[in-house]
Amino acid sequence: MNKNEVLEYLRKKDFWFEVTEHKAVYNMDELSEVALPYPEADAKNLFVRDDKKRNFYLITVKGDKRVDLKEFKKKHDTRRLSFSSENDLMEVMGLIPGAVSPFGIFNDVDHKVHFFIDADFFEQPGLIGVHPNDNTATVWVKTEDLVTIIKEQGNQVTVVEF
Repeated sequence: MNKNEVLEYLRKKDFWFEVTEHKAVYNMDELSEVALPYPEADAKNLFVRDDKKRNFYLITVKGDKRVDLKEFKKKHDTRRLSFSSENDLMEVMGLIPGAVSPFGIFNDVDHKVHFFIDADFFEQPGLIGVHPNDNTATVWVKTEDLVTIIKEQGNQVTVVEF
């Protein structure tokens, strides 16, 4: 799904959402230059794979947090992890670097991606801001609605403390 299809899907589901249009951003430093209505809810998305390329993980945390992949591996009993290549990102989620988003799971027809989401997103106000598969906008949705969407797609969702 592209940006317009993601937004239309949210409208059809009758989920609350808000969109912030902005210049293309490719990392959290660039996003920090954008005026956001809910900066406490912006998300950092890491698309990683195990060393055998058998398992793919989307790790979504609050924008100011760091993820230690070695620690993540230990906590979640995975094989050694590394960032996925641009080719894997396009093949599995249909996305380019800088546009990584939980909405990319719409494009994961084989349900390869296990989604890990930071438990802090469920605290008040219960919002999360992610790209709508396009890095020229941020869409703000209720965290519970995002999890519902991902589960409806058939992908595994795990809420974790980071």
